[in-house]
Amino acid sequence: VHARDILGQKHHVVSVIGDGALTGGMAYEALNNAAELKTNFIIIINDNNMSISRNVGGMSTYLSALRTAEAYTGMKMGVTKALKKVPKVGTALVDTMRKTKSSVKQLFIPGMLFENMGLTYLGPVDGHNMRQMMKLFNEAKRVEGPVVVHVLTKKGRGYEPASAHPDRFHGTGPFDIKTGRVLQKKTVPGYTDVFSKALVSLGEKNKKLTAITAAMPDGTGLVEFSRRFPDRFFDVGIAEEHAVSFAAGLALGGLVPVVAIYSSFLQRAVDQILHDVCMQKLHVIFAVDRAGLVGADGETHQGCFDLSYLSMMPNMTVVAPKNDRELEEMLAFAVSFDGPIAIRYPRGSAHQGLREYQAPVEYGRSEIIRKGKKIAVLGVGSMIPSCMEICKGLKDDGYDPTFVNARFVKPLDVDLLDELAKDHSLFVTVEENVKSGGYGEHVSAYMEACHPEIRVLSAAVWDRFVPQGNVESLRSRIGLGVEDIRQAIEDSEELREQ
Repeated sequence: VHARDILGQKHHVVSVIGDGALTGGMAYEALNNAAELKTNFIIIINDNNMSISRNVGGMSTYLSALRTAEAYTGMKMGVTKALKKVPKVGTALVDTMRKTKSSVKQLFIPGMLFENMGLTYLGPVDGHNMRQMMKLFNEAKRVEGPVVVHVLTKKGRGYEPASAHPDRFHGTGPFDIKTGRVLQKKTVPGYTDVFSKALVSLGEKNKKLTAITAAMPDGTGLVEFSRRFPDRFFDVGIAEEHAVSFAAGLALGGLVPVVAIYSSFLQRAVDQILHDVCMQKLHVIFAVDRAGLVGADGETHQGCFDLSYLSMMPNMTVVAPKNDRELEEMLAFAVSFDGPIAIRYPRGSAHQGLREYQAPVEYGRSEIIRKGKKIAVLGVGSMIPSCMEICKGLKDDGYDPTFVNARFVKPLDVDLLDELAKDHSLFVTVEENVKSGGYGEHVSAYMEACHPEIRVLSAAVWDRFVPQGNVESLRSRIGLGVEDIRQAIEDSEELREQ
C-alpha cells in the first residue's frame, strides 16, 4: 500500500489471511500497523474455522461469534424500520445513531474488535455466493483507509469427502475420487506414529509429561495423547513462538513439556528457544517432525535448517534416530534428561532396519554399526538407510568402510572422532540439512583443529531452497543420492592416492 501511494499509483491492494493465521501474533502487528493508513487497503479474512486441524483459542471463539452477525443485521433493519415510523423523531434518531459510537453496531456486533483497532469491518459474507461477495468488495473499494472483509467459506466444499474430513484433505496423497479413500495404504508406521505411541506410553508412567502443539495435533501425532490426557495437552494455535515460551513456563513450574512442531515451522520460534529455554537451561523437549526433505509439501516445508539453528544454541542437545526403536529410546532418554533437547525425525515410514544394533542411548555417544578402515561414513538420522547402501557399494568396489550412526549432532562424540582418526584418512558426513552450520561442518571444524591430516567430505543439502518433488529424486538432484555420494567418496580417494 505504501509503495502504491509513494509511487502515485491508483490500483487497489488486497491481502488475504486465513482465520487460523489470525492466532499468530504477527497478524496483530500488521493490523495495528495497517490502522495508520489513510488510503484504501482491503484485508480479506477467509474464515472456514480451520487451519490444518480445527482452530482453537480466543480468536477462534471470537470469529465464531462474528459468524452469527447476520442476526445483528436483521435486528438492525428491524430497529431502523421501527424508528422511522415514529413521527418527526424517528428519522432524526436513526441519523444520530449512524453517526455516533453509541450505535447499534457498537453495542452488538463482535466486529468492533477490528473497528476499535481503526479498521472498518464489513461482513460476514457467504464466500460461496459470488454476487454477495462482488457487492461487498465493491463497497470495500470505496472505503478510505484499511477495511476488513469477513468471508465465510467451508473447507472442502463441492467435494463431499473433503467437506466431511477437511483435516485429512488438507494434504493428501493419491485417492479414489468416488470415495475419497487414500489409495496407498500405510504398511509401515511413520515416525510420527512411533512418536505418538511412545509419548502416550511415557505419559502413562510420568504424570508430569505434557504435550504442546501449534494448531497441528493430527500432523504431529498428538491426537491420542490429547484423548488420553486432555489436562496435559495444549494446542496454542498457529503461534509457535508462544508454544515455546509456554513450554518454558511449564518447565519452570515443574512439568516436562514436549513441544511437537514441524522443522520448518519451528524456525519461527528461534528467539524463544534461545532466550526462554536454552538461556535458562530448562527441561523442554522439542519433537522436530518433518525434518529433512519432505517432498510433496514443497519448498516452504523442507526441514533442512534445524540442525544448524538448534546446534548453534548453548545448552541445547540435538539427537536424530536411525530407526523406529531408536526414536522410542531417544524420547525416553529426553524425558529423563535435564535440559533443552531436540529430537529430529523425518516424514514418512519409520526405518525398521539395523535393529540388531541397538546400543543404549548414552549422552554424547555415537554408535558404530560397522568397524572398517580408511573411510568412515558418519550418517545422521534420516540418511542412515542411504549410508547403509553407500557402505555396501563401497565394499563391492573393494573398500572397507566404517559405518557410524551419529546419534548426537550436539554434542559431537569427539572421543569417537579421535579414535577413528588413528586409522582413517577420510571422514564422510551425510545429513539432510544445509551444509552451513550442520553436522558435517562441525565435524570438519573439529578435525581441522585437532586432526588436520584427516580429510572431511560433507554431503549435505545445497545452499539453495529445495523445490517440491519426490524425496528420492530431490536427493539425486542436489547430490545426496546414494550413487552421487559413493562416487564422490571414490573420486576423493583416487585423488588422494595420486
